[in-house]
Amino acid sequence: MIVFDSSTLILLARIELLRLFISDFRGKVVIPEAVRTELFRQQKEETPFLYRLINDKDIQVLSVKDDRQIDKIIRDFNIDRGEAEALTIALQERASLIATDDRNAIRACKLLNLDFTTAIAVLIRSFEKKIIDRNEALLKLQRLQSIGRYKRSIIEDARARIL
Repeated sequence: MIVFDSSTLILLARIELLRLFISDFRGKVVIPEAVRTELFRQQKEETPFLYRLINDKDIQVLSVKDDRQIDKIIRDFNIDRGEAEALTIALQERASLIATDDRNAIRACKLLNLDFTTAIAVLIRSFEKKIIDRNEALLKLQRLQSIGRYKRSIIEDARARIL
Protein backbone atom coordinates (compact mmCIF):
# COMPACT_ATOMS: atom_id res chain seq x y z
CA MET A 1 0.00 0.00 0.00
CA ILE A 2 1.13 3.51 -0.81
CA VAL A 3 -0.49 6.53 0.86
CA PHE A 4 -0.39 9.81 -1.05
CA ASP A 5 -0.65 13.32 0.26
CA SER A 6 -2.01 15.98 -2.07
CA SER A 7 1.32 17.49 -3.14
CA THR A 8 2.74 14.37 -4.78
CA LEU A 9 -0.61 13.28 -6.17
CA ILE A 10 -1.07 16.66 -7.87
CA LEU A 11 2.51 16.81 -9.16
CA LEU A 12 2.29 13.33 -10.72
CA ALA A 13 -1.10 14.14 -12.23
CA ARG A 14 0.20 17.39 -13.74
CA ILE A 15 3.18 15.69 -15.41
CA GLU A 16 0.91 12.88 -16.64
CA LEU A 17 2.70 10.15 -14.71
CA LEU A 18 0.09 9.25 -12.08
CA ARG A 19 -1.94 6.84 -14.25
CA LEU A 20 1.25 5.04 -15.36
CA PHE A 21 2.43 4.77 -11.76
CA ILE A 22 -0.90 3.37 -10.57
CA SER A 23 -0.96 0.85 -13.43
CA ASP A 24 2.52 -0.37 -12.52
CA PHE A 25 2.13 -0.34 -8.72
CA ARG A 26 1.31 -3.76 -7.29
CA GLY A 27 -0.48 -2.63 -4.13
CA LYS A 28 -3.32 -0.35 -3.08
CA VAL A 29 -3.09 3.36 -3.82
CA VAL A 30 -4.69 5.29 -0.97
CA ILE A 31 -5.43 8.86 0.07
CA PRO A 32 -6.95 10.07 3.33
CA GLU A 33 -10.31 11.88 3.52
CA ALA A 34 -8.57 15.23 4.13
CA VAL A 35 -6.63 14.91 0.87
CA ARG A 36 -9.80 14.14 -1.10
CA THR A 37 -11.50 17.16 0.45
CA GLU A 38 -8.50 19.37 -0.35
CA LEU A 39 -8.32 18.15 -3.96
CA PHE A 40 -11.97 18.80 -4.70
CA ARG A 41 -12.15 22.11 -2.83
CA GLN A 42 -9.36 23.58 -4.96
CA GLN A 43 -10.88 22.76 -8.38
CA LYS A 44 -7.64 22.83 -10.36
CA GLU A 45 -6.85 21.50 -13.85
CA GLU A 46 -6.17 17.97 -12.54
CA THR A 47 -9.36 17.76 -10.41
CA PRO A 48 -11.57 15.95 -12.99
CA PHE A 49 -8.81 13.41 -13.66
CA LEU A 50 -8.29 12.73 -9.95
CA TYR A 51 -12.04 12.50 -9.40
CA ARG A 52 -12.22 9.78 -12.09
CA LEU A 53 -9.37 7.82 -10.49
CA ILE A 54 -11.15 7.93 -7.13
CA ASN A 55 -14.57 7.18 -8.61
CA ASP A 56 -13.13 4.24 -10.58
CA LYS A 57 -11.50 2.95 -7.36
CA ASP A 58 -7.97 3.24 -8.79
CA ILE A 59 -7.35 5.42 -5.74
CA GLN A 60 -9.08 4.42 -2.50
CA VAL A 61 -10.07 6.90 0.17
CA LEU A 62 -9.52 5.80 3.78
CA SER A 63 -10.59 7.36 7.03
CA VAL A 64 -8.37 7.76 10.05
CA LYS A 65 -9.38 5.72 13.09
CA ASP A 66 -7.78 7.93 15.75
CA ASP A 67 -8.16 11.72 15.42
CA ARG A 68 -5.94 12.29 18.46
CA GLN A 69 -2.96 10.91 16.55
CA ILE A 70 -3.61 13.38 13.71
CA ASP A 71 -3.60 16.32 16.13
CA LYS A 72 -0.36 15.10 17.71
CA ILE A 73 1.35 14.74 14.32
CA ILE A 74 0.17 18.23 13.27
CA ARG A 75 1.65 19.71 16.45
CA ASP A 76 4.84 17.65 16.51
CA PHE A 77 5.80 18.16 12.87
CA ASN A 78 4.10 21.44 11.93
CA ILE A 79 2.27 19.95 8.95
CA ASP A 80 -1.20 20.36 7.47
CA ARG A 81 -4.09 18.01 8.11
CA GLY A 82 -3.75 16.17 4.78
CA GLU A 83 -0.14 15.24 5.44
CA ALA A 84 -0.96 14.33 9.05
CA GLU A 85 -3.80 12.05 7.94
CA ALA A 86 -1.54 10.42 5.33
CA LEU A 87 1.07 9.70 8.01
CA THR A 88 -1.57 8.43 10.42
CA ILE A 89 -3.09 6.10 7.81
CA ALA A 90 0.37 4.82 6.90
CA LEU A 91 0.98 4.00 10.55
CA GLN A 92 -2.46 2.46 11.22
CA GLU A 93 -2.49 0.39 8.01
CA ARG A 94 1.24 -0.42 8.04
CA ALA A 95 1.61 0.99 4.54
CA SER A 96 4.80 0.16 2.69
CA LEU A 97 5.28 3.70 1.41
CA ILE A 98 4.17 7.31 1.70
CA ALA A 99 4.28 9.63 -1.31
CA THR A 100 5.01 13.18 -0.20
CA ASP A 101 6.94 16.17 -1.45
CA ASP A 102 6.28 18.19 1.71
CA ARG A 103 9.55 18.91 3.54
CA ASN A 104 8.07 18.62 7.05
CA ALA A 105 6.18 15.44 6.15
CA ILE A 106 9.45 13.94 4.84
CA ARG A 107 11.11 14.80 8.14
CA ALA A 108 8.21 13.16 9.97
CA CYS A 109 8.59 10.01 7.83
CA LYS A 110 12.25 9.81 8.78
CA LEU A 111 11.52 10.21 12.49
CA LEU A 112 8.61 7.77 12.39
CA ASN A 113 10.61 5.20 10.38
CA LEU A 114 8.21 5.33 7.44
CA ASP A 115 9.51 4.73 3.93
CA PHE A 116 8.64 7.56 1.56
CA THR A 117 8.95 8.59 -2.05
CA THR A 118 8.64 11.88 -3.93
CA ALA A 119 7.38 12.84 -7.37
CA ILE A 120 10.96 13.07 -8.63
CA ALA A 121 11.79 9.63 -7.23
CA VAL A 122 8.70 8.18 -8.95
CA LEU A 123 9.80 9.84 -12.19
CA ILE A 124 13.33 8.42 -11.95
CA ARG A 125 12.03 4.97 -11.04
CA SER A 126 9.61 5.06 -13.98
CA PHE A 127 12.53 5.79 -16.28
CA GLU A 128 14.67 3.05 -14.72
CA LYS A 129 11.84 0.52 -15.16
CA LYS A 130 11.47 1.63 -18.80
CA ILE A 131 7.88 2.76 -18.25
CA ILE A 132 8.90 6.03 -19.89
CA ASP A 133 11.83 6.75 -22.17
CA ARG A 134 14.68 9.23 -21.60
CA ASN A 135 13.15 12.07 -23.63
CA GLU A 136 9.80 11.75 -21.89
CA ALA A 137 11.52 11.58 -18.48
CA LEU A 138 13.49 14.76 -19.22
CA LEU A 139 10.35 16.57 -20.36
CA LYS A 140 8.49 15.50 -17.22
CA LEU A 141 11.44 16.58 -15.07
CA GLN A 142 11.42 19.98 -16.76
CA ARG A 143 7.69 20.27 -16.01
CA LEU A 144 8.29 19.28 -12.38
CA GLN A 145 10.98 21.93 -12.14
CA SER A 146 8.53 24.58 -13.31
CA ILE A 147 5.60 23.57 -11.08
CA GLY A 148 7.34 22.15 -8.01
CA ARG A 149 9.42 23.76 -5.30
CA TYR A 150 12.64 21.85 -5.70
CA LYS A 151 16.17 22.97 -5.00
CA ARG A 152 18.30 23.20 -8.11
CA SER A 153 20.57 20.46 -6.73
CA ILE A 154 17.65 18.00 -6.58
CA ILE A 155 16.69 18.73 -10.19
CA GLU A 156 20.31 18.44 -11.36
CA ASP A 157 20.77 15.14 -9.52
CA ALA A 158 17.58 13.78 -11.14
CA ARG A 159 18.71 14.97 -14.57
CA ALA A 160 22.08 13.24 -14.11
CA ARG A 161 20.35 10.00 -13.16
CA ILE A 162 18.15 10.15 -16.26
CA LEU A 163 21.00 11.00 -18.63
